[in-house]
Amino acid sequence: MGTQLEKDQTVTITKSVSVCPKYLHPQKVLNLSNLDRQCPSLMYTVSFYKPSPSYKDLSLDFVFNSLKSGLEDTLSVWYPAAGRLCLNQNDGKLDLWCNNKGAVLVEAVTQIKISDLGDLSQYNKFFEKLVYKPHSFGNFSQMPLVVAQVTKFGCGGYSIGIGVSHSLFDGPATHDFLYAWASNSAIMEGKGRVEQQKPLHERGSTLLVVTNCPAPNMTTKLSEKSSSSRKRAAAIDHLYQLIMQAATDQSLSDVGYMNQNSYLLRTFHLSSAMIQSLKRKVSGKRGGSFSCSSFEVVAAHLWKASRWVFVNINYANKLPILITRSQLARSRALGLRRETMVCLQFSVDVRNRMVPPLPKGFSGNAYVLASIAMTAGALEGESHERIVEKIREAKNSISNEYVYAYVEALEGPRPSDLPPLKELTMLSDWTRMPFHKIPFLHGEAAYASPLVSPVPQVAYFMQNPDDDKSIDLRIGLLPHSLKSFSQYFLNVQ
Repeated sequence: MGTQLEKDQTVTITKSVSVCPKYLHPQKVLNLSNLDRQCPSLMYTVSFYKPSPSYKDLSLDFVFNSLKSGLEDTLSVWYPAAGRLCLNQNDGKLDLWCNNKGAVLVEAVTQIKISDLGDLSQYNKFFEKLVYKPHSFGNFSQMPLVVAQVTKFGCGGYSIGIGVSHSLFDGPATHDFLYAWASNSAIMEGKGRVEQQKPLHERGSTLLVVTNCPAPNMTTKLSEKSSSSRKRAAAIDHLYQLIMQAATDQSLSDVGYMNQNSYLLRTFHLSSAMIQSLKRKVSGKRGGSFSCSSFEVVAAHLWKASRWVFVNINYANKLPILITRSQLARSRALGLRRETMVCLQFSVDVRNRMVPPLPKGFSGNAYVLASIAMTAGALEGESHERIVEKIREAKNSISNEYVYAYVEALEGPRPSDLPPLKELTMLSDWTRMPFHKIPFLHGEAAYASPLVSPVPQVAYFMQNPDDDKSIDLRIGLLPHSLKSFSQYFLNVQ
């Protein structure tokens, strides 16, 4: 497989077009919320459709034109996706200019066969050639917010690589947008359009800051009066504490070799049977009276695993030395001391947690981070059951007040890029957004793979196409921790 890819891994772009809405929408500026402004980067996924008798006679030109026509129809309804980001002249913040400039659709070919790529669940640098990455040339207002590349493989299979600005849509809205596009494209004969909830694109009236209180930020603390009278966003407070900890603790800052390029992306499969085994392990101590969701138990297990990578870092030569459990007293998970603060954060959809709930079809970013923090020593000794309880408590703490506190906290100055923090584990749950089920071609994709995230700490929970009760974990790991993490995470007995 590797040899074949090295011999001929060329992907040739054969066509590139701007795709505008079929029916132009009056130009307007949408005020973005602070949740929209958190990450304006394009987020990429690649879906693989293996060769099928159902479309063996379809030409690439037909597939491309069908996708183009479907996108024109879709942009007529999801019109912000045809716009561009712009700066608000009054406050200098990002807003969304709905100017009908369009998305970009690219056609490409390669002689590589999909089978040459091996296990599609495992990230491969070749995947980066299957998405179109536009250049802004320093002018982000010219950057398209949706880009797509359809690539035909030598075996007759296809990939569809898509990039969507996170300032445009969050995960659920992106899933709905892509499903609408696939339905409108109707590449397969007899595949009818699916009626969907009409999207609501206005967001400023729902998630803009609604108070005149001073906003907390990452460089100054709130006054005592403000702290005691208003709910705090734990995720923002914990992130502030982690950054301050890293800035003052030499053992944490002496990680110059740890940058985003140092991480290895790996996917770990937890079958439905393995997840049930974890649940029995957690509930057994209470005689089966304690129940938990798959997300809760796997998140707890992941957090334990991420801190049980027992290494003793030799900073003189940067060589990790694996040690035994009996040596635990002389070493800590990921080289952390027992008193070091560690943190688990995970995204929570707030559409139905607001009062009143956000309107049906709300297409903007509607997630905040829930957060749990404790010392590394406490985490090592904590049971899965207790961590599950803490995850549930953090999730239940996401209220209307928490959301507004979170949005307000984002008013203040923040680091433009979050530095790699080995004390931070972040989760994004995609299990309710099965991108592989979006039917651009015949049936489901063989796999839908996220590409490299702008934030290396993020781990993704995804459905596996062969077992929708299982969870695939995509996570970035440092090379020295890969073996130990694998051994612990996959040991669910």
